[in-house]
Amino acid sequence: MSYYFSKTLDMPFDQAIEHTTKALAEKGFGVLTTIDVKATMKKKLDADMKPYTILGACNPQFAFKALSAEDKIGTMLPCNVVVIEQEGGKVEVSAVDPVASMAAIDNPALAEVAGPVREILKEVVAGL
Repeated sequence: MSYYFSKTLDMPFDQAIEHTTKALAEKGFGVLTTIDVKATMKKKLDADMKPYTILGACNPQFAFKALSAEDKIGTMLPCNVVVIEQEGGKVEVSAVDPVASMAAIDNPALAEVAGPVREILKEVVAGL
């Protein structure tokens, strides 16, 4: 089982972030955090890397259901969506598969939440 869904886009990196954020919002997900991994690695390690941003996406309704079912599930929230600049100017957008990440937790109520979230995130990525 793969732990993510991906799609490659033919657009500038910053535009891909904006496009992905908008697509998430259209499906009820807000971006709680934006981590510029490239800038962080440069600042902390003086290491150079390709543009790489992690978007911490959250749908409040699903998050509330998950937290109500399992109070430590917050360790796996929000749902991360990664935007990575690849060779040739292409940009890959990948989203976590919540079913895969929650498979290690023996709580059937979480499966009821993870399944619909998986389908929405797959739809968002496919529609980019």
